[in-house]
Amino acid sequence: MLNDKIFGFDISGFQISDNYRDMRIGQSLLEWGASVPALFFPRNCVVCGNSLFTREQLICLSCRVHLPVSGHWLEPDNKTARVFYGRVDFYHCSSYLLYRKGNSTQKLIHALKYKGVPEAGEFLGAAFGLVLRQSGVLGEVDGIVPVPLHPKKERKRGYNQSVMIARGLSAQLKVPVMDKLVVRRTHSQSQTKKDRYSRWENARDRFVLKGRNLRPGMHLLLVDDVITTGSTLEALAQTLTGVEGIKISAVSIGFSC
Repeated sequence: MLNDKIFGFDISGFQISDNYRDMRIGQSLLEWGASVPALFFPRNCVVCGNSLFTREQLICLSCRVHLPVSGHWLEPDNKTARVFYGRVDFYHCSSYLLYRKGNSTQKLIHALKYKGVPEAGEFLGAAFGLVLRQSGVLGEVDGIVPVPLHPKKERKRGYNQSVMIARGLSAQLKVPVMDKLVVRRTHSQSQTKKDRYSRWENARDRFVLKGRNLRPGMHLLLVDDVITTGSTLEALAQTLTGVEGIKISAVSIGFSC
């Protein structure tokens, strides 16, 4: 039974309904239940390693607000776009984050590619897709084309990291992912330690157009995880440039600087 006074206020005429009490009990049980798995399977930020709060996903709030956002999409003459000058005429070209050895972008990409964390791709793609949509720099896009992996490498990894990024972008831009449009012809070695010329040699004639659902005047958005020399996106774009009147844009999560 409730005391007639709480903190000096008379509550004798106040009653708490059974429905309200049941609702509060139910809410408390749900919150408690949500925290139980964390006792046995703790969730940690993929950047700093600290424990995540219940409502945090993948990375903690502190690491999220300190991500090295490039702002390239707001500048037509940005550093990502300059990589392709004289090579590919992209309608729009930008990267979301700056990528350096040991920084938070590298840790996120490493988790995505090598630690079996595919949700990192969707998280980053959705974050970039949101600012691209809000800025309106892309205009109308008809399809998102992720850089394809060779089937052998995709089977080993379990997924294509660029497809995961594309899905995040798709969720924000409301544009379909066309991951069967182009396939990788050869199984190439990792390009991580290759110089610019070696990367270009490695990428040349790598892709072949397979999809039949292209039409003149389409605007396609190419997606890669990190841009270093741009050789992969250049080769992918060249595979598509034979389509009449096609317009091509390109984005990546990281820009190596």
